Amino acid sequence: MSEKKLTFTVEEAKRSLERYCAYQDRCHQEIDRKLKEMRMIPEAREVIFLHLIEHDFLNEERFSRSFARGKFRIKQWGRQRIERELKQKEISPYNIKAGLSEIPQEEYEKTFMEVSRKRFLSVHETDLYKKRKKVADFLLRKGFESYKVYEVLKDLERENNS
Repeated sequence: MSEKKLTFTVEEAKRSLERYCAYQDRCHQEIDRKLKEMRMIPEAREVIFLHLIEHDFLNEERFSRSFARGKFRIKQWGRQRIERELKQKEISPYNIKAGLSEIPQEEYEKTFMEVSRKRFLSVHETDLYKKRKKVADFLLRKGFESYKVYEVLKDLERENNS
C-alpha cells in the first residue's frame, strides 16, 4: 500500500506535472486541481504554471483541439456536447472555436447519420412516439443539434415505413 506524498518542493512538483502533461494534453483547470492536491501555495502554483506554459507542456489551444478531435472520433459526440464540456473546463471561447474547427463538416454529417441510423434501428419500441423520443433524447445527449435530430428522425421513419 503506497501513501501519497504530503509535501512537494517546487522542482518536484514541476517534474511531476511535466510527466502528467506529457502523457496527455491537459487544461489549466486540471493542473490547478493537481497543484491544490499537492498543497502548493499560490506563489508556487504561479511559478509552476509559467514553467509549464513556457516549456510547452501546457497549451490550452492544443488541449481543446485534441479534446474535440478525440471526443468526436472516439465517443462520437456532437459539437454542442463538446462545446459544453470545454466550457465546463473553463476554456476560452477562442480556444473552443479552435477545437470545434478540428471537426470536418462532411465527417460530422456522416457520423451523425451513422449514429442516428444505428440507434433508430436498435431501439425496439412498437409505439412510434416513444421510439422517436428515445432516439431523440439519445442524440441530444450526444450533443447533436436539435433541428438536425428532428429532421433525421422524420427521414428515418419514412425510410423504414416504405
